[in-house]
Amino acid sequence: MAAIPSSLKVRSAIRAGAFSAALAAMLAAPASLAQTPVRVGVVAAGTKEISKGADFVGRVDAVEKVEIRARVKGYLDSVKFEEGQAVKVGEPLYEIEPALFQADVEQAQGALERAEASKTLAEIQLKRAEELLAKQAGTAVQRDQAAASDQQAGGAVLSAKASLATAQINLGYASILSPIKGRIGMTNVTKGNVVGPDSGVLATIVSEDPMYVTFPVSQREFLRVTGDAKSSLKDVGATLSFSDGSQYAESGRIDFVDVKVDRSTDTITVRANFPNPQEKLKDGELVRVRLASDAPVSKIVVPQSALLADKDGAYIFVVEDGKAAVRRIKTGAESGSDIVVESGVSGGDIVIVEGLQNVRPGAPVTASPVASSRS
Repeated sequence: MAAIPSSLKVRSAIRAGAFSAALAAMLAAPASLAQTPVRVGVVAAGTKEISKGADFVGRVDAVEKVEIRARVKGYLDSVKFEEGQAVKVGEPLYEIEPALFQADVEQAQGALERAEASKTLAEIQLKRAEELLAKQAGTAVQRDQAAASDQQAGGAVLSAKASLATAQINLGYASILSPIKGRIGMTNVTKGNVVGPDSGVLATIVSEDPMYVTFPVSQREFLRVTGDAKSSLKDVGATLSFSDGSQYAESGRIDFVDVKVDRSTDTITVRANFPNPQEKLKDGELVRVRLASDAPVSKIVVPQSALLADKDGAYIFVVEDGKAAVRRIKTGAESGSDIVVESGVSGGDIVIVEGLQNVRPGAPVTASPVASSRS
């Protein structure tokens, strides 16, 4: 077999060396690309004064609520209010035809006058019977009969007075007046209908300022808010938010806790009192109630946009020595756009909030501060 020329051996070696260098460069290329710093936005973990609190679903209840009903039967002469208007105490609402009730009053008045006349006559006869008995011109039986007649006449007077009072009361019921200050709803009857005690609710009036908000609370949740079973309820404030997320401007105070626990739900009914000067709270409305202690504590918070989760729980990325590092955290309550961190983060830690989709543990990062909405 012919020997391979030395020059060919040299060229082959050169080509082999070039291939090895190229292969090494190709293998090294992904590693160099992986080390390219990722641009991220960061904020420093800060602290906030956080009040101990809890959220509940509550319902608005009027402090005073009256269902207007007819207490006597008759034709409805007039409806004296506009639906939805504000009414005062004693303001006329409905008028039932008064003629029959006025006639009853006059009839009762006449019966009373007759009874009083009979009483006067009975008193005179009793006096004569006593005088005759004293002169031995009359008998004891006649005196006793006269006394009984006098007593019967007195009873008739009392009965006639009661009948007159009843007739006058019924006449008063012909004019239906507002018993409270508030706002009246729709009328269920109109002029010309016959109304009476069996007609049901004619209209409903609710007071509007202040308003109650009642909500069920488990005993555990309530004690967590107060911090102590003996805490004064006046130390627990309440705020409201509506179904669209907007906040109610006025704050309230708990004024009642039920004396028993509902066995079916293991909750206790709590009531808060809220001012309602602008009449924004409506009776029967559902709202979200937040209870908060007046003694806030300082807590570490991070933006909710930094929060990630996997099968092992919640975590965030922080910047350490120019690289991304994973921090497992225990979260608490939300506070606006932030979330409370109970453990896993210290104040001042640089937390990644933007560019998280490109971040990997241990990867180098180029951090840029991001404006925080933290108040």
